[in-house]
Amino acid sequence: MHRNPALTVDGVLIEEGKILLIRRGREPFKGKWALPGGFVEYGESVEDAVIREFKEETGLDAEIIKLLGVYSDPNRDPRGHTVSIVYMLKRKGGELKEGDDAAEVGFFPLDSLPELAFDHGKIIEDAIKNQIKKSNRFED
Repeated sequence: MHRNPALTVDGVLIEEGKILLIRRGREPFKGKWALPGGFVEYGESVEDAVIREFKEETGLDAEIIKLLGVYSDPNRDPRGHTVSIVYMLKRKGGELKEGDDAAEVGFFPLDSLPELAFDHGKIIEDAIKNQIKKSNRFED
């Protein structure tokens, strides 16, 4: 039998030095904080998936600023091999409220993060580096 990794997306929204996180309402990592995201549905683009998942979990409408990276460590998710495509997002509207499998949603200062699920600490580190490059006007 041929097995493939599952495809997921995560969205990074940073505003005024704070990052938006959701508290997971389900296992794995129930009760820990994570970036909003989830599984890509069959027939759905990853771009549409990140906007949908972000809205479902946070109540916010967002647009993609840029691709942050692809995270593919086979051990990043205890449910099995997942590959996550991560986008930097910008808020477009909506009302901040938890939804779907998010038990809570909130902004955290980048220098004072709660305990994180999956490899989201690494992803947030990369997002912070990206923000620093952007503010220093370095080109990728």
